[in-house]
Amino acid sequence: QLVESGGGLVQTGGSLRLSCTASEGTFKTYAVGWFRQATGKEREFGAAQEREFVAAIDWNGRMTYYDPSAKGRFTISRDNAKNTVYLQMNSLEPDDTAVYFCNADPGYPPSRMTQYWGKGTLVTVSS
Repeated sequence: QLVESGGGLVQTGGSLRLSCTASEGTFKTYAVGWFRQATGKEREFGAAQEREFVAAIDWNGRMTYYDPSAKGRFTISRDNAKNTVYLQMNSLEPDDTAVYFCNADPGYPPSRMTQYWGKGTLVTVSS
């Protein structure tokens, strides 16, 4: 089970740190990804394929990958002792407003088809 936390309301230019914490010890052997889906859309949050990729990290933190929109502003990291992956988000913009989801997958980069998804945390950036 994955649980996201750290979302909230922030002004443009502000920062937030999201956390993705797992209850399973095997989490430390999995790659983890952060995805997001903008709110206010008519479609539901059910389809993982509709979520926009943000960042990913391999099981030991040696490899990371970012969407161009996140590169230079967001940093993904992990603490396997705490079964937690973080997403530090700086210089936030209104377009970053979305529900942020994490997933976990044995492969890298993590696939949207994995069964391991959290329920999301809402990030709202005000202008």
